[in-house]
Formats: sequence, structure tokens, C-alpha cells
Amino acid sequence: MTLDHHPIPQEALPPGWGPVDVRDERLVYRQRQPPLELIAERDIPDRAHPSLGIGRCWELRCRHRIGELSITEQIGHVPTKRGAIDGLLDCMHTLTDRLEASYGPIELQSVLDDVSLRDAVPDYPRE
Repeated sequence: MTLDHHPIPQEALPPGWGPVDVRDERLVYRQRQPPLELIAERDIPDRAHPSLGIGRCWELRCRHRIGELSITEQIGHVPTKRGAIDGLLDCMHTLTDRLEASYGPIELQSVLDDVSLRDAVPDYPRE
């Protein structure tokens, strides 16, 4: 898939957001200020939920910098590419609406914790 035909139309993106890497199994969108990346990627099979009829799912993550460190936070999992696209767009709007230009990791984590993914795939119980 080329950047000319990315799944979220440019007019639907909040100001400052744009596509960076758009492929069949990976979508990355970046905001310049504050610098953030949102990533949706087909997850590896060990995260599948056969009991729910989900063979593979999409993981949504947020990448940001704290000083020299690049930090990646997991946002959640959704079962379909459409759910990943909707989740990315919801995250973009939420982050744009709630984060100031100068934010800290605590404010970012608070906003990410409040993102509600429709059709989220539940986590496996830890044994």
C-alpha cells in the first residue's frame, strides 16, 4: 500500500498528524509537536485468542521520547484492521485534544490509559 492510498484520509487526520509507514500489516502515523508515533501492527500468533475465534489481532502502541530514550507504550489489541484504523484515529484525536505542547510521561500515560478501544481483545489471564 503506498502513502498515496493510506487507510485514513488526510482530511480525517487531526492537525499535525501524517502517515509515516503504511503497509498491509503495519500502520505508523506521526505527530510533529509534541513528537509522538502511533503504531498498529499485526500481532504475532502467540497473542491470538482461538477461544474467541481470533487467529491474529492488531496491537496498538505509542512511541515517544523521554530525553535520549525512545519509549514504546502498549495501548491495546483489536481483532481487525478496521478496528486498528479506528483505534489509531481515536488515539490521535484524544492525544491532540488532551496533551499540551510540553507534556511529561505521566500526562501521556494518563491520556493513553483513558483511550477506549472499541472491540478490544481481552488479555489472557496470567498464570
